[in-house]
Amino acid sequence: MIQEQMPKYYIETWGCQMNEEDSEKLAGMLKNIGYTDTLNREEASIIIFNTCCVRENAELKVFGNLGTLRKLKEKNPDLVIAVCGCMMQQKGMAEDIVRRFPYVDIVFGTHNAYKFPEYLNRVKQENVVVKEIMDKETEIIEGMPIERKSDAKAYVTIMYGCNNFCTYCVVPYVRGRERSRKPEDIENEIIELVNEGYKEITLLGQNVNSYGKGLDPEITFADLLKRIDKIPGLERLRFMTSHPKDLSEDVIKAIKEGTKICEQIHLPVQSGSSRILKIMNRKYTREDYLNLIRKIKKEIPDVAISTDIIVGFPGETEEDFEETLSLVKEVEFDSAYTFIYSRRKYTPADKMEDQIDDSVKHERFNRLIEVINEASAKKNKEYEGKVVEVLVEGESKNDSTRLMGRTRTGKLVNFAGDKESIGSLVNVKITKAQSFSLNGEEIK
Repeated sequence: MIQEQMPKYYIETWGCQMNEEDSEKLAGMLKNIGYTDTLNREEASIIIFNTCCVRENAELKVFGNLGTLRKLKEKNPDLVIAVCGCMMQQKGMAEDIVRRFPYVDIVFGTHNAYKFPEYLNRVKQENVVVKEIMDKETEIIEGMPIERKSDAKAYVTIMYGCNNFCTYCVVPYVRGRERSRKPEDIENEIIELVNEGYKEITLLGQNVNSYGKGLDPEITFADLLKRIDKIPGLERLRFMTSHPKDLSEDVIKAIKEGTKICEQIHLPVQSGSSRILKIMNRKYTREDYLNLIRKIKKEIPDVAISTDIIVGFPGETEEDFEETLSLVKEVEFDSAYTFIYSRRKYTPADKMEDQIDDSVKHERFNRLIEVINEASAKKNKEYEGKVVEVLVEGESKNDSTRLMGRTRTGKLVNFAGDKESIGSLVNVKITKAQSFSLNGEEIK
């Protein structure tokens, strides 16, 4: 008897780690109803684009990729095409997608992704186009199936939404207000993951420091970290993203005293100018940020600090930008995600005067990258000759004969080692530092 081949799904994800976890949940739902994954669009019975709207470039990529699907749909009329995620939550975007790309079958937003199997069933049974966007956030849905990409580390979302309303950011409009999961639900998910063999957990939230507000009884993020740190079998715990105005001394203390909480903090500064920070509605000054960095480094000397920086925010002068450069030089970030300011509809910054010319943005961006790369190379150089603990994630992307993994501080390490070590913790001696990674040899 010839066995019927399982239908395949293809998911492409743009944006942050929370989008990645959302895609893992979509994959879990599809696996539950008999689908298997593929990396080849032409093999797929269903193609899903999970979108991001934080920057214009992400949106343009979605439009470009959707355009290429027309021929696939003509070749295979039964192909189901779905578009979801943050981009769909923008006013009028779903309608625009359906109008411009009439071969798209399903359009849904961030608040109703849990209903995806229902939408898919309607398309297949009723031969209709489904477009459903919920304007308001729903209650948190627990127990959704999830198909994780890694066997060693996993993302666990602890809260959704954001209440900060930075003037450049669309997240509060597309992800809704802050809602926290119950601590016992988070703990149970992590315990289950540990029992399945996962070694490292990264807690996710738009602002994890706000975790617990509104829960009954109320719980702080520091309290949650301490509870998770006690889970038997868990090896490593990370979190992102932190807002500088909310990173408390209790959180710093929890990292310092925890045995599993990694010495790594992602702390977006966005600008080194207090004037620009005020216009951004960040609610801290340059000096506030620097004082916080000093406090962190004093309590956790071996900490690695990464950040986000926006170049060319409306009204940014050369003096403002120089303040950003000087802050970067003073802090010496281990790494930084740098972005050229991108106008986003419906945000206050989009309506501001004094928008910066693109040529000026790019010139400043290049200068910033030079300073950041110099600091990163200097930080990595300090690892040469040291023996570090590495969680082995798999084969090195550049050389399949070598392995790759990360230190507790998040440094990428490529090293010679035994492939049986994949998924486990090993000691590696660092032999050479590069600007963005470390090379080493496994120590038996």
